[in-house]
Amino acid sequence: MELLSGNEAIAQGAWEAGCRIGVAYPGTPSTETLETFAKKDGVYAEWCINEKVAVEVGVGASAAGARVLATMKHVGVNVAADPLFTTSYTGVGGGFVVLAADDPGMYSSQDEQDSHYYALSAHIPMLDPSDSAEALAFTRDAFDLSEQFDTPFFIRSSVRVSHTRTPVECGQRVEHDLVPYETNPAKWVMMPAFAKPRRKVQLARLEQLEQWVETCPYNKVEYKGTSIGVVCAGACYQHVLEALPEASVFKLGVSYPLPKEALRDFASEVDAVYVVEEASTYLTDAVRALGIDVANFPCGLPRDGEMSPGLIRAAFGVEAPAHQAAPDDLPGRPPALCAGCPHRLVFKELSRMKAVVTGDIGCYTLGALPPLSAMDTTIDMGASVSMSHGFELAWAGTEHRPIVAVIGDSTFAHSGLSALISTVYNKGAGTVCVLDNRTTAMTGRQGNPFNGETLQHRPSRELDMEGVIRAIGVEDVRTVDPNDMKAVRLALREATRFDELSVIVFRSPCVLIDRIKKPVYVVADTCTACGVCSTLGCPAIATREEDGHAIIDASQCIGCGQCAQYCAFKSIVSTAKEGE
Repeated sequence: MELLSGNEAIAQGAWEAGCRIGVAYPGTPSTETLETFAKKDGVYAEWCINEKVAVEVGVGASAAGARVLATMKHVGVNVAADPLFTTSYTGVGGGFVVLAADDPGMYSSQDEQDSHYYALSAHIPMLDPSDSAEALAFTRDAFDLSEQFDTPFFIRSSVRVSHTRTPVECGQRVEHDLVPYETNPAKWVMMPAFAKPRRKVQLARLEQLEQWVETCPYNKVEYKGTSIGVVCAGACYQHVLEALPEASVFKLGVSYPLPKEALRDFASEVDAVYVVEEASTYLTDAVRALGIDVANFPCGLPRDGEMSPGLIRAAFGVEAPAHQAAPDDLPGRPPALCAGCPHRLVFKELSRMKAVVTGDIGCYTLGALPPLSAMDTTIDMGASVSMSHGFELAWAGTEHRPIVAVIGDSTFAHSGLSALISTVYNKGAGTVCVLDNRTTAMTGRQGNPFNGETLQHRPSRELDMEGVIRAIGVEDVRTVDPNDMKAVRLALREATRFDELSVIVFRSPCVLIDRIKKPVYVVADTCTACGVCSTLGCPAIATREEDGHAIIDASQCIGCGQCAQYCAFKSIVSTAKEGE
């Protein structure tokens, strides 16, 4: 027996099922799944440039007969939707399983999203584990089911299942030969003449799945009392057990398609049926569509955020057990860029020049928060470049503030590059800043094409970012050290005054890669309490309450010297000895 997170369990289940190939783009809360899978014997795994490419690589490997695991977070499913929908028509060769990791509560996402709707829309069956043991078992079985029904299978997780460790009984790997490949355009070439018959195949398969789900072992009914019956799936099942120990529960292990007759039978055995789910009404609407009268919660259940036992108790008017209150004097810890982050000075200068900054997904999104307050928009991966072009189009011919797009190196590879190509093609203007910190920092420092580090550390080549940008037609491309205040200021000033499209590559490694720490800086007695250094938002810099004097926490300072460059009174000095 081992304690595994849901992500680790999914990786273990795929490995036990004889899965040979894993593909993904990292995204919380899914990232650790493929990282775990990549360390196992007898497998190949890679970070792809984005989720669409990952699924397409997976479909190719599946068509060739291999068992394949593709992993992504919920918004990644949006990116991968095009090939996913069509693969529901083509079917598979080797078993093809796709993890969709939802993030109710938005712990590390720009929106809440329920991936059940993708299963419904694409007619791809979805398994919904509630803990790590089920995550392993469901994933392992999903490969067999995928081949049995000739369709990809979704494993739907959520942040609670993905990141919670529960006991798991691990098994051994069972090797599977490649499914023989036969040339078959009618199955794999989705032009209209072939797609129309495959649509009928898809619908016939759905009928088979609807029969199978009625008796499949993944759905579980627990009868306890007759007054309250609860339908739920995934992590919500665990919350329901804790909150309503006397309620009867229909736990859905398969959340698409639903077991219609089994649910109707369950409803007939209880006085009232309630549906508990997070950040969605998918299950509620689907159960009601079966003709089941779904009761409203006496005190209401939130439509957003992550579910909890306390919220479920409150929905029924049950008082939650008392918990010890947190001390009132705990210091606040607002999110902030790390001490020494190479992005900090770029945002500081963008704030100084009052630019309109279209931002992107990554840790640099923190540049939107005070005291930097230097980001105006963040929508999705790659949107910074496209939105910057949109601003330029709307304000063409007018006097306006500088418009600057800010995007990270991995995000640039993911979808920023295509946006830049479109901007070049349409003769767009403006300034694009690529914050190249040599890694995919926010999801745990994964590799990407521009640093040349593969998931399994295989020999590769690092793409020449500046060369790629010039190759698509951008003439004004410059590379700048983001830790040099004067260089950052000059580059931004010149680029934003240029009438054509400019790209600035601000390149410096993330401070967490090598964790190099230089001699720290201290504040001398000549400090005038002007407060300029605090506007950098460095967590190592604080203000002394009694006199407003700046102080630097030596335990957090990494010796980058960014703050010293902004001190007009030269009151921030390095502790380095001569020659260091």
